[in-house]
Order: sequence, then C-alpha cells, then structure tokens
Amino acid sequence: MTNDIDAPSSASRRLEQITIIGCGNLNRSDDAVGVIVAQRLQQYLVEHPYPHVQVYDCGTAGMEVMFQARGSKQLIIIDASATGSEPGAVFKVPGKELEALPEPSYNLHDFRWDNALAAGRKIFQSDFPEEVIVYLIEAANLGFGWELSPVVKNSADLVFAEIIAMIEQGVSG
Repeated sequence: MTNDIDAPSSASRRLEQITIIGCGNLNRSDDAVGVIVAQRLQQYLVEHPYPHVQVYDCGTAGMEVMFQARGSKQLIIIDASATGSEPGAVFKVPGKELEALPEPSYNLHDFRWDNALAAGRKIFQSDFPEEVIVYLIEAANLGFGWELSPVVKNSADLVFAEIIAMIEQGVSG
C-alpha cells in the first residue's frame, strides 16, 4: 500500500520541470549564440541525464517557445541581443521585464520569444512557468556567417557553465 501523501503525482513532477530554450539564427554569426548554447546543453544532457530538464533549439520560432515552455516550473531562454552594449556582455534578466504582447499581425515571423512569454502566460495561465530567466549575450557581428565571434563564444561558454551549475545544484537562478 502506498502513501498518497508521499507519492508524487504527475502534476507535481511536471511542476518541477525546467525547460531551457535557445533562440537565434544559425546563419547570422552571433545571432546563433542561443541555439549553440542549447545544442551544447542537449549534448551534455545525453552524457549526464537529468530527467527534469528539457532543452530545445527553437531557432527563430517564437510560437514554439510558447508551446515548449508550457507545463514547466522554470524557463530559461538564451538569445543574442543588439543593444549597443559591449560585445559579449551577458545580461541575466527576469522574463517578466521582457514580456511583450504581440502586435496584431497575420505573420508568425513577427511572433518572437518575448511575445511567447506574454501570450503563453495569458493563454496557459497557471500551466506556464512563473519563473523565467533570460540570458542575453550582446552580439559583435550579426552579418551572414556560421561562426561566433571570439568574445561572444567566450560569453556563451560562461552562460553554458552557469546553466550547468544551476542544473547540477537543482536550484533556480
């Protein structure tokens, strides 16, 4: 006979879920940084499985971000930024500060991850992560190309290491 109080339900297991999403365009040099970090995390998790952690490469598909985040307790997004700051600067920002409702449009290409945060919270309500951390890495080069600039690669390594430490410690940001 099992004790129902101690047995975790599927809902409580789902609430412990951490979802990590890398965003960006692999054909635009430093814009690929989020995707590259996500791919490295996927490889790490193959070798060091953590069943409560899922990693997705969502590229430029904002709508995919919204659906992949559903049901997680914590969401981590990694992307490039172009704010005019020092290239390679890393910004760790609470997702609530970046949420933006999408402008009315018939084009899904206009639906970005910041729109996904606001829309997902509105649509999925309590089934959308309350805790959202966004890592933005300032790009040095957004032109066509397949390589990260050295300064952005270094910052990607730092973000990768910080996320691994968070996963291994089982704590949030």
